[in-house]
Amino acid sequence: MHPVTDSAIGVGRDRIEQAPPTVSVVIPTLNEAENIGFVLDRIPDWVEEVIVVDGHSTDGTPEVVRSHRPDAVLVNQDAKGKGNALNCGFAASTSDIIVMLDADGSTDPAEIPRFIAALRTGADFAKGTRFVTGGGSADISRLRRLGNLALNVLVNRLWGSDYTDLCYGYNAFWRKHLQRLAVDTNGFEVETLLNIKAIKANLKVVEVPSFEADRRSGTSNLHAARDGWRVLRTILAERIRPR
Repeated sequence: MHPVTDSAIGVGRDRIEQAPPTVSVVIPTLNEAENIGFVLDRIPDWVEEVIVVDGHSTDGTPEVVRSHRPDAVLVNQDAKGKGNALNCGFAASTSDIIVMLDADGSTDPAEIPRFIAALRTGADFAKGTRFVTGGGSADISRLRRLGNLALNVLVNRLWGSDYTDLCYGYNAFWRKHLQRLAVDTNGFEVETLLNIKAIKANLKVVEVPSFEADRRSGTSNLHAARDGWRVLRTILAERIRPR
């Protein structure tokens, strides 16, 4: 696994010009009225499909979505949690490529071309990372960083992968791999599950440098200790689950 580079983008330029794939962006939301407009306004115009999956927000998030992006597909998730929201969004998508974005403004839609370039030059799964040259974070706490590192080392040792950032939610993949990446968890451990499933399915994973900004407004629904344990349980469960 290697970070995507400008040279890799250049190698695939001819193929990009010949057959541009369609792109769906999936964004889970729960009371993100103050943030979602900023995110939607930064999505490149050439993205064909924007899917916003709402967890029954009470702050008017769907109305903000409609005002900023009238063509967005609004989906109400059928259970709770980020994993369930993403699963609902994946099921509603119709494009060749699916891109996962957060609704709080921490993941920058302007980076989407990096992920598309990685996929179009041979990757099956383009995985965002904050911990390589060109990436970074203004949001992650020391505790979360240490926890992420420990879980990252565990996954790499168990599956022989070389991930640098296990618990980051900015990812993209070819929709044709949805069945192999089937999400069957509801919480924030969904990113870890996707990363493990990509390795278990022998998909080609390319890490893409990404900068995580501060959440623009409000309080995150992530709880480091609780969700860290959920991630650990997911790792152990995947280790004993048959391929």
